[in-house]
Amino acid sequence: MRAWCSQEFAQHQIAFAPVQANMGFSLRKGTVRGMHFQRDPSPEAKLVRCTRGAMFDVVVDLRPESPTWRHWYGAELTPENGRMFYLPERCAHGYQTLVDHTEMHYMTSAFYDPTAASGVRFDDPALRIVWPLPATAVSEQDRSWPLITE
Repeated sequence: MRAWCSQEFAQHQIAFAPVQANMGFSLRKGTVRGMHFQRDPSPEAKLVRCTRGAMFDVVVDLRPESPTWRHWYGAELTPENGRMFYLPERCAHGYQTLVDHTEMHYMTSAFYDPTAASGVRFDDPALRIVWPLPATAVSEQDRSWPLITE
């Protein structure tokens, strides 16, 4: 499997130049992480894949000028299906683990900037994200993000 190819992205008119790679690990099935994004001046695009276990990855479009503004899309990522998920700048990202001991890897187009770090609630009623499982673990930070209308 090819994990990254700048030529393929360029063929699809996607300007994505990763500057940082990160990994996440969740011990328990049903764990929800997100919905995270970085505000200006450090918006970031992401390329996400699952390296162990299984996850349901979600993007929410936060670009007011976009025809998919405030819409969400989700896909199952596993090492076996080899899928990766590209998330443009100014979109929120989150995921739910579908099995215990799930690990994910993602590359970003901007360095982590704690002053730009932000999020929206994973259970925001305005977004109506349909998670495949009940949320069994959610961090205090992720439970405390504002609603999208706030």
